[in-house]
Parts: sequence; C-alpha cells; structure tokens
Amino acid sequence: MIRVVVVDDEALVRSGFQLILNASDGIQVVATAEGSHAADVIRREHPDVVLLDIRMPDVDGLTVLREIQTLPEPPKVAMLTTFDTDEYIVTALRSGAAGFLLKDTEPEQLAHLVRTLAAGGVVMSPKASRALLRGRPGADTPQDADVARVNLLTDRERDVLVLIAEGLSNADIGTRIHLSAGTVKDHVSSILTKLRVTGRVQAALLAERAGLLGDNGDVGAGAGTARDNR
Repeated sequence: MIRVVVVDDEALVRSGFQLILNASDGIQVVATAEGSHAADVIRREHPDVVLLDIRMPDVDGLTVLREIQTLPEPPKVAMLTTFDTDEYIVTALRSGAAGFLLKDTEPEQLAHLVRTLAAGGVVMSPKASRALLRGRPGADTPQDADVARVNLLTDRERDVLVLIAEGLSNADIGTRIHLSAGTVKDHVSSILTKLRVTGRVQAALLAERAGLLGDNGDVGAGAGTARDNR
C-alpha cells in the first residue's frame, strides 16, 4: 500500500485528491493538511509520497519541502501548481522535489503518477515540462556547456540517462537493458556526478536540453517499480 499525504491550502483540492486516490488500488491517502501543519503530519504518518502545493498563504511549499528533506527517510515529493511556468518549480527541483504536477491533471493519470513517484521515478505533467524546457529555467550555464557535460557520458550511461528521463526506476532500467539493479545504481551515480546535478529530475531535464529524447520526448513519460532513487 502506497501511503500518501496531500498538502494544500484549499479544502476542495485536498478532498478531491483524496477521493480520487483512495478509489485506486494500492494507494491510501493517510492524511491531508494545510501548510502550517504539514511537517508535523508528515513526521507522524511516514508517507511514501507527498503531493505538496507550492504556493500557500501560511507556510509556502518550498519551506515545507526543505523540512521534509531533513527527515531520516524523506518521502518522494511532487509539487502541485496551477501554473505551467511557475517560477518556484526550479527551486523546488533543486531542493529535492521528484517532479511537479498541475492541479488539473486528469484523474485517471493521478494514480499512475503517484505509483511512479513511489517507485523512484520522475514525474512531470507533459504540458508543464514542455513549458519548463522551453524557458530553460534553472540553467545557469549555456546550453553548449550542458551538452558538453552530456558528452562526457559513456554510451551505456547515455542509455541509462534516457531511461531515467522516461521515469523508469533502477530495477526497470536494468530489466530494459539487461543489467543488475546494482550496476544501474552505479551508472546513475556516475551520471549525476558527470552532469553536476543532484537528482534524477535535473538529469532528465538536461537530457532533454541536450536533445537525447528526440522531438517527441516528454520528461517523466514512463513509470518505475523500485523505490531506490539513486
């Protein structure tokens, strides 16, 4: 059972997400909260996944995210936003968020995305990821420098990077290209080091900027099945 906490300042959003997810097999919303109570609720409930509003009037989502990241075993966090070009998204990704979702995400997609998060995959609403990539927010070096770092990767590491961008977990990547999960984990660590990024989401965005995903590649299109995020 995937345990989920939904944090949002609007009661209608909290109840809507709770209703949708509790109707899905293998998922249970164990609590909902406003921003001011979020950190305490998350510490108490030990969820696998947190859906966290990025803009709240009492305590903003970035503050809650930073608190979550100090936990011994922090849950996977996806930021919720109503804007597909929210300027806070880049800060959230740099602070450890595993992706972001628009609040108008189709109900039938929501459970799939939560399962992907719990499995250690990358999740981004396609419309939002395209907007983010067009603007290239968070890129503090020129694109040719990004591409140069990608060129440091071996052919196998490039293969793994593309599958990371598809949202696959280490176990699923290993199955796809016939490697053990431990070997994939080593490749992922090497990729993050060579690309000078701290997480899979940033690596996936850099892969897109370097043109590894092709014209139709959406970041986070796939789903993972293992919890290991490295």
